[in-house]
Amino acid sequence: MSNTLTGGCQCGAVRFSVSKLGRSSVCHCRMCQKAFGGLFAPLVSAQDGKWTRGAPKWFQSSNLARRGFCAHCGTPLAYDTKFGLELAVGTFDQPDRVAPTIQVNVTDKLNGYDALSTLPVNSELSKEWLEFLKTIKSFQHPDHETHDWPTKATIK
Repeated sequence: MSNTLTGGCQCGAVRFSVSKLGRSSVCHCRMCQKAFGGLFAPLVSAQDGKWTRGAPKWFQSSNLARRGFCAHCGTPLAYDTKFGLELAVGTFDQPDRVAPTIQVNVTDKLNGYDALSTLPVNSELSKEWLEFLKTIKSFQHPDHETHDWPTKATIK
């Protein structure tokens, strides 16, 4: 079995592979919050990461770092500095294999983060949601390599 892991963006226009991974972390810095549009950014160091289909567009988020994303669907993919490339954990085809093991930049951690696992869980599915699930057609790239994958995303 290969130790190579693969992943990519939601629409499949950008794909990557990596076999030498480093630290996997949850970054709480404000730049990561904004780049991911969320409470934090889960990232893993990719010592030999390579783009296997397409390539990300880059935003120079500071004088020392740039962030890669898919120009078609907007998926945040990478964080790049002179120390190396980090890939977004959620973009891996098997994200559980690169689960974060440490939190960093906790001085920017948002209030309420530590209580996430204590929030109430609503496991009831409404009639509307069940109907939605019956009729939805996903255009998301599958969680495995494909020889061809047309980009289904439309940019409006």
